[in-house]
Amino acid sequence: MRAVAKWVLRPILILAVVLGGLAIWKREEVTRLMGVLDLFSEEKIVSNFSNMEQIFLHRQLPSTREAPSPLPNGTPATLPLEVADWVVDRSVTALVVLKNGAVVFEEYYQGTGQEDLRINWSISKSYLSALFGVLLDEGAFDSIDDPVVKYAPALATSAYADATIKDVLQMQSGVTFDEDYLDFFSDINRMGRVLALGRSMDDFAISQDEAFAAPGQQWQYVSIDTHVIGMVIRGATGRSIHDLMREKILAPLSLQAAPYYLTDGFGTAFVLGGLNTTTRDNARFGQMFANGGRWNGQQVVPEDWITVSTRASANTEPGKIGYGYQWWIPDGSVPGQFLGRGIYGQYLYVDQVNNVVIATHGADRLFREPGVHAQNEAMFRLIAESLN
Repeated sequence: MRAVAKWVLRPILILAVVLGGLAIWKREEVTRLMGVLDLFSEEKIVSNFSNMEQIFLHRQLPSTREAPSPLPNGTPATLPLEVADWVVDRSVTALVVLKNGAVVFEEYYQGTGQEDLRINWSISKSYLSALFGVLLDEGAFDSIDDPVVKYAPALATSAYADATIKDVLQMQSGVTFDEDYLDFFSDINRMGRVLALGRSMDDFAISQDEAFAAPGQQWQYVSIDTHVIGMVIRGATGRSIHDLMREKILAPLSLQAAPYYLTDGFGTAFVLGGLNTTTRDNARFGQMFANGGRWNGQQVVPEDWITVSTRASANTEPGKIGYGYQWWIPDGSVPGQFLGRGIYGQYLYVDQVNNVVIATHGADRLFREPGVHAQNEAMFRLIAESLN
C-alpha cells in the first residue's frame, strides 16, 4: 500500500516542485498580471492610477532643466455650481484650469495631489501626434501619405500592409481590433496582458491580420493604430520614443516632474496609453497647443501641425464627435476647440478661442455609460465660457 501511495504521490510532488519553481522564476510576470486583473477595481483604481510604475515595466524620461517652466497663478476663478456635482459623479481626481496661460483653478480629490504622476491613457496619443508633427517638419518622413511599411517593413505581413501614415493617424486603418474594455478576451485586454507579461508590442501589432475595411475608407477607433505610428517613428529615425519625446516635446516644456512611459519587455514605450505625467504638466502641454505650438518663446510644435492635427478630418459619423490626428473634436466646436481623451476620465481640453485649457485626471468606472463623454464635453465648454 505504501508503495502505491509513493507511486501516486511522487508525480504530484514533482509537479508541485515544478510549478513552485515556475512561480518563483516568473514571479514578476505573475505579479504584473495580477496587477492588471485588479487594475480597475473600485478599491484600488485611484491608487493604481497614481502608481503605475509599481505594476508595469516602465522607463522614466528625466528632465533636462533644473526648474520647471513658469505656470503663473491668475486670479482665482469661481467655477459654475454644476462643477461640484460633476466632480463627484465622474470620479474626478484632479482638475486644473488655465485662463490666458495662468492657473485660475486647481484642486485634487480622493487623496491625490499635485505631485502625483498619473496615467494619461489615450491622452498619450495626442503627445505622440505632437512628436510626429515635429519630426515631419524636420524631414524624418517624406509624406504622411507614405505607406507605413516604408518605415516599418515588419508590418508587410499584417493587415497594415496597405495602410498609410495618414490612415493610422486618423484611425482609418481598417484593421479589425476589439476595443471592448469590459470583455476579458477583447483585443485591447489581450494587449494589456502582452504588456504585463513583458512580451513584444511590435509582435502584437504585426500579428493583427484581419481587416473590416480598406485603409482610409472608414473611421473606427483602433488603439493599436497608435502603436504603429510609434513603429513608423522608430523606423524612420532609428531612435526610441523615450529619447525623441524627451528631446523634442518634454524638455522644451520644462515640466515640473519627470514623466515616465510604461514599456513592454523590450523597453518599447507603450505610446498609445502609457505616458504618466502630473495634471499641471498636461496643462502645460495643452497651453503650448493653445499658443499655436509656442512655449517660453520657442516654437516647440509647428503651428501648421497644430492646426491640421486638431481639425476634424477623419470620416466620423456626421453630427457626432470628430477626429483629427490623434485628437478629438467635440460636435459643435469651432476651429481651435479640441481635446485629448483617455479611458476612465482623463481629459485635456484646449479652447484657443477663449484661451482656456482644462486638464483632468479621473477614475470614472462608469465612463462607458451612454452620454458620459458628451456630459464631460459640455462641462468643459461651461467652464471655459464662465471665465470670459
